[in-house]
Amino acid sequence: MRRFGLIGRPLGHSFSQAWFMEKFRREGLTDHRYDPYELADIAELPQLLARTPDLCGLNVTLPYKQRVIPFLVQVDPLAAAVGAVNTIAFTPQGLVGHNTDVHGFRTLLAPVLSGLQEKGSDIRPRALVLGSGGASRAVAYVLREAGIRFRVVSRSRERGDLTWDQVDPTVIGVCKLIVNTTPLGMHPDTEAAPPLPYAALTPKHVLIDLVYNPERTLFLQQGERQGARTIGGLGMLHAQAEEAWRIWNGAQRP
Repeated sequence: MRRFGLIGRPLGHSFSQAWFMEKFRREGLTDHRYDPYELADIAELPQLLARTPDLCGLNVTLPYKQRVIPFLVQVDPLAAAVGAVNTIAFTPQGLVGHNTDVHGFRTLLAPVLSGLQEKGSDIRPRALVLGSGGASRAVAYVLREAGIRFRVVSRSRERGDLTWDQVDPTVIGVCKLIVNTTPLGMHPDTEAAPPLPYAALTPKHVLIDLVYNPERTLFLQQGERQGARTIGGLGMLHAQAEEAWRIWNGAQRP
C-alpha cells in the first residue's frame, strides 16, 4: 500500500482526501490511499511516521506550514524562499519540504493579472493580503514575482504592515486586489468574514479567497454585492494538489 495524507488541525473542512481518492480511482491505483492525520501538536509527527511506515508523502496545512520545518532534512529552494512548507516528499535522504501553494496561487492570479492595471495608466496595481501565516507567505512571493505592491494585514504589527483596524475605505480604494489567506469563513464557521469596510469595494476590485469550503464564502459574497470580481480557492486546491502529486512521484521512499 502506498499511503499519502494531510497533517494539520483541524481537518474537518478539507477536501484533500476526497480529491486524491477520486484521482486514485480514476487512474486505477487500487493500492493507494490518502488519509487525514489530525495532530494536536507538530511534535506528534515522528510518532505518526513510526506507526505508518508505508507513508510516501504528506500535505501540510494550518497551523504547521512553518512549524514542520525543523522536522525536515532539507527544504526545497522555493519553500525556503517562501518560508513555508505544505508538501513533504519522502526520499532516501529523509523528509524534504516543498511549497506547492506558490504554483496554486499563480494559477488563481494569472487570469486576472491583465485586468488589474487600468488601461493607459502607469500606476502598478496594489494588493491587500489578509493574514500572515504560511499561505500568506506564498501569496506574497507570487505578488512580488508579478510586480504587485502589497500590504499584509494581521492582528499584530510585528507580523504585518497593517492591523485590521487600520484597513479603512481609503486603503480599500487604493488596493484593487484583496486576497484572504486567513481561515475566516471556512466550514463550519461560515458566517465569519474578515472585518473590512466592504461598502468601499467597487466593480474594479478583485477578491480572491484561499478558503474553498464553502466555495462562496461570506467574504466573496460581500464582494459580489459591490460588483467586485470574486475567485474562490478550489482552483488553487486542485493546482497545488497536482503539483504535490508530481513531486511525490519524483521522490523515492528509502
